Amino acid sequence: MKRRTLLTVGVAGAALLTLVGGSLALLRPARREGRLTETGRTVFTALAPAVLDAMLPPPGAAREAAVAALLMRIEASLAGMPPALQAEVDELIMIIASAPGRLALVGLRPAWSEATAAEVGAALQGLRESGLAVRQQVFHALRDLTNAAYFADAATWSAIGYPGQRAVA
Repeated sequence: MKRRTLLTVGVAGAALLTLVGGSLALLRPARREGRLTETGRTVFTALAPAVLDAMLPPPGAAREAAVAALLMRIEASLAGMPPALQAEVDELIMIIASAPGRLALVGLRPAWSEATAAEVGAALQGLRESGLAVRQQVFHALRDLTNAAYFADAATWSAIGYPGQRAVA
């Protein structure tokens, strides 16, 4: 290898490490002290209509209240997970909340706060149908956490025709 090539590769490598290191500093945490940050709230607020679709009330005050309640149940669900799993979910949300992660991993061009339910739904479908196992795992994690937190409230069961628990005699 020529000296000039070696120097070029070294400078390019140093620039890449600086860029990656600087990008990591820009990532915003999904949760702080057990509560969703604005970053986490934005991601799950965008996911809710795409994942839950017609199960949510129509747009308006009732939907906003349902999504706010969902966010509280997501916080409670995450708090009940083992610390290692909490850390993995936090990392996932932090990565997909960033523009490069959202575009590369999820395949969603607009920011979460600007994306329509149809755009988020199409991105989720792309994750679901991906040939990469990691993208499928992202889909399942996002969908399962959203669904589990939403249907943890007995008031939501009627939307799927679930009558509730039966009394044990």
